[in-house]
Amino acid sequence: MTGLGGIFDLPRKATRLRELEALAGEPGFWEQQDKAQTQLKEMNRLKAEQTSMLQIDQALKEVKELAELAEPNDHAMWKDLESNVATLTMQIKKLERETKFTETVDKDDALLTIHAGAGGTESCDWAEMLMRMYERYAERKGFTTEITDIQLGDQAGIKSITFFIRGPYAYGTLKSEAGVHRLVRISPFDANKRRHTSFASCDVLPDVNDDIDIKIEDKDIRVDTYRAHGAGGQHINKTDSAIRITHFPSGLVVACQNQRSQIKNREKAMQILKIRLYELELDKRRQSVEKRYDEKGEMAWGNQIRSYVFMPYQMVKDHRTEFETSQVDKVMDGDLDGLVDAYLEYQAQAKLKLGQSHG
Repeated sequence: MTGLGGIFDLPRKATRLRELEALAGEPGFWEQQDKAQTQLKEMNRLKAEQTSMLQIDQALKEVKELAELAEPNDHAMWKDLESNVATLTMQIKKLERETKFTETVDKDDALLTIHAGAGGTESCDWAEMLMRMYERYAERKGFTTEITDIQLGDQAGIKSITFFIRGPYAYGTLKSEAGVHRLVRISPFDANKRRHTSFASCDVLPDVNDDIDIKIEDKDIRVDTYRAHGAGGQHINKTDSAIRITHFPSGLVVACQNQRSQIKNREKAMQILKIRLYELELDKRRQSVEKRYDEKGEMAWGNQIRSYVFMPYQMVKDHRTEFETSQVDKVMDGDLDGLVDAYLEYQAQAKLKLGQSHG
C-alpha cells in the first residue's frame, strides 16, 4: 500500500506532516491567522489519512494471523476472524471513498443552507429534520458543526438555516446533498392524520475562503445589524450583534448571528459572502442567486433529487443514482454512507463518460 502514489503514498504524507508540524512550532506561527488555520486543516487531514492507512495495515496483519491460527472447529476464533474482516471491509470502503475525491475543493469544509419549501409548518418541520440528519451524520464522521444563521418557523421547525460542517473532505462527502428533498408522511400536525408531501432544498458549497482572494469594496455592500433570534441551547447564542450583509453587484444577502461579538459576526458573514461569490465566479452563467435556484429546480413535485417515504411504506430513494433503502430511521439518524457512496460512483461514471465523449 505504501508503495503506491496519490492518496496511498504514506511516506510522502509523513514527510509533509513533519514539515507542517515544524512550521506550527515556530514562534510567529499564529501571527497570520488565516495561513495558520489553513496549515492546521492540512495537518488534520494528513493525520486522518495516515491513521486510516495504518489501521488498514494493522487490520490486514491481524486477519492474516487469525486465518493462519484458526482451526476448523474453533468457532470463537472464526467469530473473531469474521469480526476483523468486517472491520477491515469498512476501513477499505472509507479509503475507497477518499480516492473518489478528485476535485480540489473536495478537501474543504462544507457550508450548508437548508430552505423550507412551500407548505408552512409541514415544510419547516421537514427542514429541521434534515438539519438534524446532517448534524448526526457529522457526529458519525467526527466532523464539527457551526450554525451561523437560523430563521425559525412560525409554529414549528425552521424556515432556513446556514451552517458549516468542518472535517477532512467534508465538502466532497456532502456535495451529494445539494438539491430538493421530498418527504411523504402522515402529518403529526394534521388532526385527521392525512398523508402530506413536503419539500426542502439543501445548498452545499465548499469553504474555499482560505484558498481564494476576492476583493469586496465597501461601496458594494450594506451592513445591517439586528437582534439575533433562535432556538437557543445547542442551536444559537442570543445576542444583539447579528449582522446581515447585502452585496449589491450580485444581489447576495448573507447573515451571521451566532457570535456574541458584532466584529466576529461580521467576519463570519464576510467569509460566507466570499464563498458564495466564489461559487458564482465558477459559473458565469449564474447571474444571481435566483437563477442558481432555478437551475436546481423549483421546490416542488418532479424536481427532487431524493424522496423519503415514511408512509404507506418506508423507503429512501435517490433519483439520480437509483440507490434506495428501506432503512428510513437509520438514514434520518445520520446513516448516509450508502447514499454518499452511490453518488460518488455516479459522479465518477459521469466524468468517465464525459471524458470518453470528448476523446
